[in-house]
Amino acid sequence: MMVNKGAHCLLTYVAFVLALSLASASDPSPLQDFCVAVNDSTSALFVNGKFCRDPNLVTANDFFFQGLNIPGNTSNPLGSKVTPVNVVQIPGLNTLGISLVRIDFVPYGLNPPHTHPRATEILFVLEGTLYVGFVTSNNPDNKALNNRLITKKLNPGDVFVFPEGLIHFQFNVGQTNAVAFSGLSSQNPGVITIANAVFGSNPAIDPDVLTKAFQVETNIINYLQAQFWYDNN
Repeated sequence: MMVNKGAHCLLTYVAFVLALSLASASDPSPLQDFCVAVNDSTSALFVNGKFCRDPNLVTANDFFFQGLNIPGNTSNPLGSKVTPVNVVQIPGLNTLGISLVRIDFVPYGLNPPHTHPRATEILFVLEGTLYVGFVTSNNPDNKALNNRLITKKLNPGDVFVFPEGLIHFQFNVGQTNAVAFSGLSSQNPGVITIANAVFGSNPAIDPDVLTKAFQVETNIINYLQAQFWYDNN
């Protein structure tokens, strides 16, 4: 059967598009820090890091959480408390890609610089005044944009977005308590608090590494590693 030139070009184009689409396919983003592969077929099977319940046994309580109206305990060195509502609190969130947190602050309370490796965060201020911000990543195309600080002072009713994976913070600059709620684009967004991870790792990072990284004297690193780094999550 003869194929005219136009049809041949169309077929070639379709084949190219299909090949390109297949080549660009990739695994979904992981929702746990790591997953060690095993060859044992009887080993535990997880979906997004959780077992799946028999659908016939699912109830309304699997999609329910109560108590987010209760303030978190802010009597700690940071003066803040994050109350999460993720897949741990609501099992029905598994595979749905969303979660929520409440953040309480005393005056000058701080939710310290941290990242969510698996989620973008959108924050809504209910009460108080917050100074918030995030730091951009390294930019190989324009070094002038490296680690740019983006900040804003927020009042009740204001909304701010923190892009996925970027270091960010919230600080209560008012003289009254503050309350904020955040939605996160993951059922298990993860939290890496920068100071805790760098200076409070277990076991400790070799001080020589941190001395060179931060370009300070070893005694400063030793002092920082000896501190108790409080977790407000």
